[in-house]
Amino acid sequence: MSSDAIASVIAKNISKCYFVYDKPSDRLKQMLFRGHRQFYREFWALKDISFTVKPGQTLGIIGRNGSGKSTLLQIICGTLSQTDGQMQTRGRVAALLELGAGFNPEFTGRENVFMNASLLGLSQEEIAARFDDIANFADIGNYIDQPVKTYSSGMYVRLAFAVIAHVNADILIIDEALAVGDAFFTQKCMRFLREFQKTGTLLFVSHDTRSVIGLCSRAIWIEKGLVIEDGPPKEVCERYLEAFYEAKQGKSSTTKFRRTSPPPALEDMKDQRIDFINNSGLRNDLHIFKFNLEGNSFGKGGAQITNVLLLDKNENPLSWIVGGETVMLRVVAEAYQDITSPIIGFLVKDHLGQAIFGDNTYLTYMDNPLFCPQGSLLQAEFVFRMPILPEGTYSITVAVAEGTQQEHVQHHWIHDVLFFKSESSMVATGLVGIPMLRIKLDLQA
Repeated sequence: MSSDAIASVIAKNISKCYFVYDKPSDRLKQMLFRGHRQFYREFWALKDISFTVKPGQTLGIIGRNGSGKSTLLQIICGTLSQTDGQMQTRGRVAALLELGAGFNPEFTGRENVFMNASLLGLSQEEIAARFDDIANFADIGNYIDQPVKTYSSGMYVRLAFAVIAHVNADILIIDEALAVGDAFFTQKCMRFLREFQKTGTLLFVSHDTRSVIGLCSRAIWIEKGLVIEDGPPKEVCERYLEAFYEAKQGKSSTTKFRRTSPPPALEDMKDQRIDFINNSGLRNDLHIFKFNLEGNSFGKGGAQITNVLLLDKNENPLSWIVGGETVMLRVVAEAYQDITSPIIGFLVKDHLGQAIFGDNTYLTYMDNPLFCPQGSLLQAEFVFRMPILPEGTYSITVAVAEGTQQEHVQHHWIHDVLFFKSESSMVATGLVGIPMLRIKLDLQA
């Protein structure tokens, strides 16, 4: 069986040309002369683009503004026709493109759900059966019966994503739209997308190369309507960034830099720049939001997380942290049955749901496991230096389990129990920054 026979998306030599008229009267002249003269300029938004995407693949599409990404997505969705080439899709396609696309601003949210879902192939009976799930996912309350022209950009995204998440699509297309959602909803969307990736085909467009590397199994770089690279996300994104900087500052040097041996480890963990940084606009301020027990959770129920706190070194609750400071994460759980070898752990995730760092209590107590009788409280404490985080929203997921690292029962896993936001940062690149023990720059004779 050929690879095309099992592909979800097949693009063969796709090209798209727009006619650009310098003035409105040129359109009329073009009609009158019926092609005997040309009163327009041709602009080729896409040129001879070919690729296939199989079920279970996530394709990232990167490129600068005006490169043709959105045009390509519209052709895949069927809302725009190509000038040349063939586009084939197998299965139901659902897309979240520009904000508010597919919504009538005069209709209520409820009316738009029925209209949008019917355009995606659902019958009125199917929509009615799924409406409560869609409304619960969007979580916009009574606004569901208000005209969408009264919605904020975040509410638009909530409702639009809720619809595409409940139409049983085979192909999902996401075009930067999640950037305007709030932190709680973005994490909910990312959990849905990661589950969808197991069987469905996802096309993801973003200017954020970190997001593409973290979410996608393959990437395409489009520039001026042409596919420049097609391959593993890390390699494609690296070459894209190289080209981006070369366009700004000239071609890169081929000089190989000699690496010096690292300095010896120091016990003093204070960043030498910290006093200057903390007295400037670069200070990594982290605003902590309230503990949220209502987050999505699962587990056998033998124990339950009852509290999560971030504390300073004197064990005072924190509402604000500065990156690089020592903090304590305290997780409290109540046992509803006897628990042998309890484990409590945490994960810190970014806005894409990627795990940035985390740990659990297993290794510390592996040789001497605790026994927790029914009715007792478990309290785990993790003391660490908070990394310096790029601007954005982060969440903490916590869990209490029983057993070993390899074989265990999850009693209570609660997503996004605590959110915090990095208001400013000195991190130039990467997922996190760490305090530097030494930074030195000398001229050598």
